[in-house]
Amino acid sequence: MSRVGKMPVTLPQGVDVAIKDDQINVKGALGALALTQNALVTIKNDAGKLTFAPANDSREANAMSGTMRQLVNNMVTGVTKGFEKKLSLIGVGYKAQAQGAKLNLTVGYSHPVIMDMPAGITVATPTPTEVVIKGSDRQRVGQIAAEVRAVRPPEPYKGKGIRYADEKITIKETKKK
Repeated sequence: MSRVGKMPVTLPQGVDVAIKDDQINVKGALGALALTQNALVTIKNDAGKLTFAPANDSREANAMSGTMRQLVNNMVTGVTKGFEKKLSLIGVGYKAQAQGAKLNLTVGYSHPVIMDMPAGITVATPTPTEVVIKGSDRQRVGQIAAEVRAVRPPEPYKGKGIRYADEKITIKETKKK
């Protein structure tokens, strides 16, 4: 059995989990998330603890039990605490501005780049060179952060561009004469 799959997911106060047919629904203070259950994994709810076990002895079922456990754990964490990604803009004149559900980026193009945020994702700009993306779904928060970063990825010679706050860019040496 998978080492990750062996660990139970403890449900904190205020989190409701409903397992119906092949759907797992998690409700909490920050929203509700749903996930399709894999047929290779059996899930049991025992007094505030979710346990995951492979449905058969195959290698795929063993691996999928750990995957399903971690996905459900991320859902529980998302509806209680939420997830956030921080991005920083490096470059002269680079700035970001949050306008409701839109993010306005000025990153060296001849026009500003305006990005619409989907439902469930909030964006904030504490300073003009910082962007904070928050939400309850870990995958969507990471995907939106990657899309914002892709507008102007960091270049390797000066390091200008949009990068994750904890990302380290290796600066290349310029050509010598």
